[in-house]
Amino acid sequence: MECAICAKHRGEGPLVGPVVWADGTVVVSHRPGRFPGYLFVETRRHVAALDELTPEEVSAVSRAAWCAARGLRAELAPEHVFSAIAGRSVTHFHQHVFVRYRGTPSELGWMDGPSWTGAPTVDIGALCGRLAGYF
Repeated sequence: MECAICAKHRGEGPLVGPVVWADGTVVVSHRPGRFPGYLFVETRRHVAALDELTPEEVSAVSRAAWCAARGLRAELAPEHVFSAIAGRSVTHFHQHVFVRYRGTPSELGWMDGPSWTGAPTVDIGALCGRLAGYF
């Protein structure tokens, strides 16, 4: 079966969202859908796990996640910016960097923010353009 993230990097499939920033090592993109402030940092190379990254990839991923978090905090003023690496459903390295908005109901877990219908309405394309300036 083909990797959904490799397909995404070719602009194909349901995971395609606006690209915020990319270089030869990593791609930072916004999650598809209407919840603003959910980014993915992915290696271009198909590799499954954190411990399989090259030293160059580790540096590129960590810098990109840091830039993404700084940009999200500055542009959206969230309650918190989370980052997570799980890798259970797609075996291509990807790091989630996403916000929790002020006012999110406390009963929603830290990974459940995108299910909250009270999130601000933001032009995601314009947001991605502004976030690009943090890289």
